[in-house]
Amino acid sequence: MKLLMISGDKSIVEGKKSAFYNLLEEFCRHWERIDVIVPGTDRPKTLRLFDNVFFHPADCSKLWQWRFIAKKGEEIFRREKFEVMTVQEYPPFYNGLGAALLSQKIKKPYLLEFHHIIGYPRAGGLKEFFYSRLAKKLVRFDASGAAAVRVVNKKQTAEFLVRHGVPEEKIKYIPSFYLDFEVFHERPMVKKYDLVFAARLEKNKGILNLVKAVKILKKQKPDISLLIIGDGSLKEKLQSYVQKNDLIRNVVFSGWLATLEDVARAYGSARIFVNPSFNEGGPRVLLEAMSMGLPAVTARVGVALDLIKDGESGLFCDWPPKEMAQKIGGLLNNEALRKKMGEAGRQAVQGFEKKAMIENYAREIKKMT
Repeated sequence: MKLLMISGDKSIVEGKKSAFYNLLEEFCRHWERIDVIVPGTDRPKTLRLFDNVFFHPADCSKLWQWRFIAKKGEEIFRREKFEVMTVQEYPPFYNGLGAALLSQKIKKPYLLEFHHIIGYPRAGGLKEFFYSRLAKKLVRFDASGAAAVRVVNKKQTAEFLVRHGVPEEKIKYIPSFYLDFEVFHERPMVKKYDLVFAARLEKNKGILNLVKAVKILKKQKPDISLLIIGDGSLKEKLQSYVQKNDLIRNVVFSGWLATLEDVARAYGSARIFVNPSFNEGGPRVLLEAMSMGLPAVTARVGVALDLIKDGESGLFCDWPPKEMAQKIGGLLNNEALRKKMGEAGRQAVQGFEKKAMIENYAREIKKMT
C-alpha cells in the first residue's frame, strides 16, 4: 500500500535527523512507498530516504503552499496511485486546504492530524494568541473534508476540537510518542544537575519562567543547577538574563545534542525533569525523561494530563516562577518522593514502545482505505 504524507516538518530535507526521521525509519517498513510533501527550502529537490520514502519540497512561498499541495499531490497520485493521505495541520491551515482540494479531485481519504493547538491553553505571544483564535473559528470547516481527525493526547486537544465543532465520532486518538526503551531506560548515573529541560528555546516552551524559578531557588540553594538542552531564538535573551542575574554557575546550555543516546545521558545526569510549556501535544521529551525514572514537574499541557496523577507520578505546576520554584524546591528536598514518583512515572509510559506505537499508527491509517 502507498501513502502520501503532507507535513510541515522540513527538517529532513534540511539535513537534520529529527524526530520525524526517527519515525520514518520504522514507519516506512509498513508501506510499499511513502511520498512526503513539505514546505519549501533552499534545496527544493526531491530527496529519497530509506529506499521507499520520497520528499517533495515546495517551490513556492508558504502563502501558496495549499496550491502546491493540490498540484503536486495530484501529480504524484497519477504516477504512483497512493491509497490514503495523512495531513499534519496547524495555523494558518494551508495543509488542510490543499489536502481538501486534492481529496476532492482524486477521491482518496485523508487523516487530518492536530498534534496540538498552537496557543492553547496559553499563548506564547501575540502570534500564538491569534492562531488559537483562528483555530476556534476554522477547525470545524478544516475537519469537514477529512475521513478522520487524529489527536495525540486523549483530553486537551480532543476537548478543544469537539468544543469548537468537530464531531466527536470523527476523532481518533493515535499517540505519536515513540519511545525507544533500548535508549531511554533507567540507568545508574552520577547526578550532576538538579534540573533538566529539553526543547526549542522559544516563548511557548516557558523556559524563561523556569530560569526565573532557578533564580528564586538560588536564595535557599545557592548551588542549584539547571541543564538546558536545545537551541532557538530565545537563546541570547536567556544567556543575557543568566549573566545579569549571576546565574552563570547555575544554568548550563548544552545546545542540541547529536544523538538520542546523548540526550538520554543528559536526562540521566539530572534529578528532576521540568516542562514549563504553555502549549503542547506531548511533549515527547517529557515521556522520554519519565521512561528513565526521572520525576517530572510539568505544566498542565498535552499528554501530561493523560499520564500524570498529581503527587504520585509527577507534579503539576502553574506557569508563574514563584509557584514553579515552590514545587521544584519541595521535590528536591524529598529524595524518597523523587524515587517513588520517578518509578510511578516510568510505569505510566511503558505503553509507548516505539515499534508497537508506529505499527498502530500505520494500522489505523490503513483502516481508512
